[in-house]
Amino acid sequence: MDKNFRNGFIANLPIGISVFAYGAVLGVLCVQKDIEFYQLALMNIFIFAGSSQFVIVDMWNTTLDIIGVTIAALLVNLRYFLVTASLNTLFIGTSKTQKFKYMHFVTDECWAITMQRLKQESITPMFLLGGGVCIFSVWFAGTSLGYFLGDFIQSPEKYGLDFAFIAIFLALAISMYKGKENIIPWLITIVSAFAFEQLIDGKIYIVLAAILGAFSAVVFSKDERYG
Repeated sequence: MDKNFRNGFIANLPIGISVFAYGAVLGVLCVQKDIEFYQLALMNIFIFAGSSQFVIVDMWNTTLDIIGVTIAALLVNLRYFLVTASLNTLFIGTSKTQKFKYMHFVTDECWAITMQRLKQESITPMFLLGGGVCIFSVWFAGTSLGYFLGDFIQSPEKYGLDFAFIAIFLALAISMYKGKENIIPWLITIVSAFAFEQLIDGKIYIVLAAILGAFSAVVFSKDERYG
């Protein structure tokens, strides 16, 4: 086994616990929405995007609006344009075929851990892939367990499982905090996200806030460099 792949897999195991937990919540929700297990499994394999899968399941009903669900899922996942762009340094010297091979397994979790490790040592794209496979494995296991225990767990919030999704992203954000230079861009992102959520229907506010926050980070980093 490739050393970078193994290290990436192991590095993502701790955060995989939370991924497993909110995967279980999705499994429970699928039972409540009368979604078949094979449908959940296909979502895991071909979509593999936790937030988008929650959106899809939330919008699932007997008269499923395919176009509406697809657009909503795509809007939530637009942030991956920014995520993948930030990985350019990791993929220097690799072919487009290799990039496409790895991109399906990129998640917020393995991306954040890869970016952190990239600052500390030289790694290859296999580290990212190892992390993605780790997250995929625990996610699939979590959603499966939640699905088959769905009849017994009618209220995930009773066991604190609903907070796992929030907790994991708080942990990722804290791990990526660099210092006071992050404060203003982060505040702009948070405030704009709350504002856009109130003004715009759907999940597009996530993308708009992310773009605005990223732009402000670039502006303020230039000010500090040349100011």
